[in-house]
Amino acid sequence: MKAKLKRGKFPLEHVKINIGGSKSESNRLLILQAQFPNITIQNLSESDDTIALKKGLKIKNGTVDVHHAGTAMRFLTAYYSACQNYKITLTGSTRMRERPIGILVEALQFMGANIAYCKQEGFPPLMIEGKNLTTNQVTLKANVSSQYISALMLVAPMFPDGLQIYLEGKVTSVPYIEMTLSLLKSIGVKSSFTENTIVISAAKDVESNTIVVESDWSSASYFYSLVALSENCQITLGSFIEDSLQGDKALVQIYEALGVKTVFNAFERTISLSKTNNKLPKTIQFNLSNTPDIAQTIAVTCFGLGIGCKLTGLHTLKIKETDRLQALKTELEKLGATLQIDDSSLVLEKAARINTNVIIETYQDHRMAMAFAPLAVKTPLEINNPEVVSKSYPNFWKDLKLAGINCFLSDFSE
Repeated sequence: MKAKLKRGKFPLEHVKINIGGSKSESNRLLILQAQFPNITIQNLSESDDTIALKKGLKIKNGTVDVHHAGTAMRFLTAYYSACQNYKITLTGSTRMRERPIGILVEALQFMGANIAYCKQEGFPPLMIEGKNLTTNQVTLKANVSSQYISALMLVAPMFPDGLQIYLEGKVTSVPYIEMTLSLLKSIGVKSSFTENTIVISAAKDVESNTIVVESDWSSASYFYSLVALSENCQITLGSFIEDSLQGDKALVQIYEALGVKTVFNAFERTISLSKTNNKLPKTIQFNLSNTPDIAQTIAVTCFGLGIGCKLTGLHTLKIKETDRLQALKTELEKLGATLQIDDSSLVLEKAARINTNVIIETYQDHRMAMAFAPLAVKTPLEINNPEVVSKSYPNFWKDLKLAGINCFLSDFSE
């Protein structure tokens, strides 16, 4: 399957697009709802990852295949381990079986979990026999994926004495840890995060509560890029709030430097994006250690604008759906970019021109497809395997058409 993209005629009036619920919030809330069924969730994400997690939570004995869903793999590993009498083989796609999970497994085993590797040590698939976990303290390296930390935090209320998590070193992706804390507190679970210590109290029940999932800021990033690369495109996105739990709200400040103004409408729960007349810098520099999921979008935007960038704090990108740093380098160089990468950063030089009619590979990575799509404002593109967007944003191609990109998807039925 391919997506052929080129710039259409941008609408004269505002386009309004409703983006689905945050995958990050949805998946955390589903783990909490499994423990406390009187929690009601509204605006749940329709992403493949969330669907995989929902299906997995219904199984107590047997094999659970989460496919490409990294959050489902990590959150379910912790959840199954703490559920007495569960017996699960937890597996995933070929790429998932290449993504490390040893740090989380070792932490759970330290607390008494019964987990064994089915094949290669440190990687899925896993054999998990659930039991009551009573150890209430554990130490974890702080510079690992925040999903390992959140996985433990989310099951901590099930422990008889709660859980204290000690983090060694500088903490990565703090906003995602703070999101987990906020959701725990929103349902009445006592928790705190002081210096490098997280404390979660035990909870047998919570009061009935309805939580509305905010729309996904990571998904909003592609429309920030579209507005930045266009001459006069204006887009309103819902449903977003200024006091967001999501770290990727940093888009507001980052894209202000790239010529995009954000206006919040608190009553309608929307944001309106429009171009500014500000002179663009020759180069920008951002540390994205707290927001690595928007790195691809920012790099492509800078390339399309003809400015340079240095992005740091990207050490987790190598263990995502693909090695995102190498994938970015390969695909941007096809378009004429000069790009240098190392294990945790990239440096993009200012580009004089953009090569035309390039075919972008997605490497089974949803963010590769969506990050490059807005570049169709500048040059016609083809994107291979565009269906990968269903992992986080199933309606992406339809919404992109609404925003003014002519999009023909071969072998794709609407």
